[in-house]
Amino acid sequence: MTNEVFVHPQAINESAEVGPGTRIWAFAHVMKRAVVGARCNIGDHAFIESGARIGNGVIIKNGVAVWEGVVLEDGVFAGPFAVFTNDRFPRSRAGGYATRRYADKRWLEPTVVREGATLGANCTVMCGAVIGRFAMVAANAFVRGRVPDFALVAGTPARIIGHVCACGLRLPPAGELRCGDCGLEYERAGEGLRMKEGRRT
Repeated sequence: MTNEVFVHPQAINESAEVGPGTRIWAFAHVMKRAVVGARCNIGDHAFIESGARIGNGVIIKNGVAVWEGVVLEDGVFAGPFAVFTNDRFPRSRAGGYATRRYADKRWLEPTVVREGATLGANCTVMCGAVIGRFAMVAANAFVRGRVPDFALVAGTPARIIGHVCACGLRLPPAGELRCGDCGLEYERAGEGLRMKEGRRT
């Protein structure tokens, strides 16, 4: 892969902070002051707003809008039409009733998706949520609050239904927490998991 930023002729990139090797595809729009890391792939019709922060190696599939205050750490996968928000009580700013609320950034409620996490197609992530490292959110889920590291969540509202390996495959529900494919081993840490150091069989 080339180290140059690729911008499709029918895409718009207004940001000077896009890392090497990133590809921005047709009808996507990256605004000024958005930060996008290296080797990312931004799909058709995606929108990256000023103030959004995207790490290295992030995959943003078609139709995803990443708003100000949303942070996607390295290696995040955002599936087609995954939805973010950044204001819990949004109002149009026309008409003047909400003028005081929008006079500063107090309305902005940040969202963080930690390293390696996956967001399934059409899921909705409520502002203020924190998605843990290598967690996986099922398609169409509605997430609010915190998702632990390596947790698999599904439903509306999303609930933990299992755990996944860093490679993406589901871990056994009981007994030894070892991935049958890549051999990585885990131990319980609250509702989530943590990887055992140096344990690969």
